[in-house]
This record gives sequence, structure tokens and C-alpha cells, in this order.
Amino acid sequence: MRTAPPPPGAGPVDALCVGETMAVLTPAAGGPLTADARLRVDAGGAESNVACGLARLGHRAAWLGRVGDDPLGRIVTGAVAAHGVDTGAVEIDPERPTGLYLKDPRPEGTGVHYYRAGSAASAMGPGLAGAAVVGRARLLHLSGITPALSASCAALVDRLLDRSPGRPPVSFDVNHRPALWPAEAAARALLPLARRADVVLVGRDEAEALWGTAAPDDVRALLPEVGCLVVKDADIGATCYEGGDRTFVPALPVDVAEPVGAGDAFAAGFLSGLLEGRPPRDRLRLGHITAAATLRSTADVGTPPPRPDREELLAADHAWA
Repeated sequence: MRTAPPPPGAGPVDALCVGETMAVLTPAAGGPLTADARLRVDAGGAESNVACGLARLGHRAAWLGRVGDDPLGRIVTGAVAAHGVDTGAVEIDPERPTGLYLKDPRPEGTGVHYYRAGSAASAMGPGLAGAAVVGRARLLHLSGITPALSASCAALVDRLLDRSPGRPPVSFDVNHRPALWPAEAAARALLPLARRADVVLVGRDEAEALWGTAAPDDVRALLPEVGCLVVKDADIGATCYEGGDRTFVPALPVDVAEPVGAGDAFAAGFLSGLLEGRPPRDRLRLGHITAAATLRSTADVGTPPPRPDREELLAADHAWA
């Protein structure tokens, strides 16, 4: 196994995001796949989307995963690195292909077609947790997508959640994908994983589908041991539970171009505030702002409003509301 060459100045990272990133093919004209054979090639994956968002917000972020030794793998790694993300520890598989998905924009919403079975990333295993970059991170970010990919990927997530001495805090986005596994199996697997994380992000609707929790407070009752829990409720808002405090911040009104990647953008904004030691209200505001930027774009990683510092970005929240 060989790895991609490390970028210049490799050192400590604020956040290490671990998981599969695939090549993304999108119709160049923005219509249905069947209407135009011209495709735009990019990269997309929940965890690397968060890494890209954090990098764009000024943090040192790294992505750890596996791609095939093929053109799509090189496109994926290059696209993530172009956002300023450290990709030096990404493994390159000489036998398995890079995963692929196609977007199919239609009036009723964007459909997604996955081709990821047997991908290089599906062969990730607990050995990846020993990568040097893990020890250089202030925060690890994982999602519930990874344990659905294979038994070895599930073992990797289990290892990274191990509360061993010196392990960085772990952020876990539940990110249930019904196409990857049935709700019953996902519910059994994802609940104990979430309970072991330090920070958990979950959609109110996906928590209800998995665990029957109808309201944010019900989710908190199910995950009382999580130090920082965020329950997102689509265009209504998000609630953060930390210690004995409950903080709600409404979502920003936005004209939606495409919803894909908005949850990852929210996670990047929220974690940015967490890394900076900001209070829950500011973290939630940053999450809404970065999510809104992605909702306005057809790219998985939107561009946050330009700003010289965090105070101006937070002030933008009041201007948008």
C-alpha cells in the first residue's frame, strides 16, 4: 500500500475527517441525466465535505480515506486538496476502484445513483486508525455512512471511537443513508456509536425514522451521555444540548438550488465555532450560514459569505435573517 505524497508543511491539524469520498458526475447543463450526456466531474463525500468547509473557514483540516489507483482517484484527491485540505495520508488502492455517484437533477428534486460496492474505500479497516495524522488532530469527525460500507469500515469507526488515552474528541454525524442499509439495522448500529461520541449531529427526521424520537428533547433523552448534541430540524432550525443548557437558533430563509451537502456544510460551520471555543448560539449560527451557502449552490461544498474574521461572518447572520 502506498500513500499520496504529503503536502508541504504537514503538521498538527484542527480536524481530521475520516470516510469515503467518491467521484461525482453531474450534468453540465443542470438538467436530468437523460437530457444531456455532457457531465462535470467533481468529488463528494460527507466527511471530506466537512473537511473542505472547515478549510474554507480558515482551519487546518485533513481528510483520511482510500481511493483507487485510477484517474477518478486522482481527481478526487486533487479536488479535495484544492480546497486547502491535507490529503497526505490518503491511501491509494492498486486493485479496487474509486467509488462513483451520479446526480440526476429533476423538477421534483435531485436524484443520486451510487456505484460504490467493492470500492477502495469499502476496504478501509481498523489499521487506518493508526495513521500518524490521527495523533496530530485536535478533533476527529466521523459519520454513520462509514460503518454501512463494510464490516471492516465498521471496525474502523469502532476503533476511532475507542476512548483510549490521548484520543482526540470525536464528532459523529449520524447521517443515515437508507440506500446503504435498512432502517432497523442502521438503528441498532448507529445508536451505540453515537453514544460513544463527544459531539453528535443528527437530523430530527432521521432520528425519528431510526429511533422513533419525534422531538429534539426526545433525542436528548435517548442520548443523555453525549457532551454536545445538535438536533437539526431542516428549515426550522437547530437545537444544541450541552451540559444542562438547551440552545435553539432558527434556520436562515434561503432559495434552495440543491439540498445535497447542506448537512455537511452545517457540520463544518458548527465545528468551526467549536474549535474556536465559541458558545453554542454562535456555533449554530455559523452552521446555518454555511448550510445556506451550500443550499444556494449545486456544488456539494458551497462558498461561505466573504469575511475578514468570524465577527463579520456572525454579523452576516443578522443581515440574512
